[in-house]
Amino acid sequence: MKMLSLALAGALVSASASAAQPGAEVEYPRGALGYEALLSNDLSAAEDQLLASRDSSWNDPAWLINIGQVMARTGRTGQAAEMFRRAMNAEDLEIVLADGTVMTSRRAAAIALKRLRPLQLSSR
Repeated sequence: MKMLSLALAGALVSASASAAQPGAEVEYPRGALGYEALLSNDLSAAEDQLLASRDSSWNDPAWLINIGQVMARTGRTGQAAEMFRRAMNAEDLEIVLADGTVMTSRRAAAIALKRLRPLQLSSR
């Protein structure tokens, strides 16, 4: 079973892992999900890494959640919401949060979208 590791503390950051190994981009080329760059808040590097892997990741919920996080953190809340919605409609994978909690990728995307809504309201 494919599992994703997510850091869920104000922001969702995902990476694939065959076991609960937060921070590992297993089953993906290193940087394909921008995991380390997102954790270090290097949004430019994270976006570059994510966009470089876009062709093979457009329907991957981990990729969609992470590109959504970059968009949200850079003020593109409408685009971020679209990425989170796409993740909610993509294949539903089990993910492991940084604290060891397990949930589905659809639920993680829904949480990200819910956290985004106050930002969308305040930017109007």
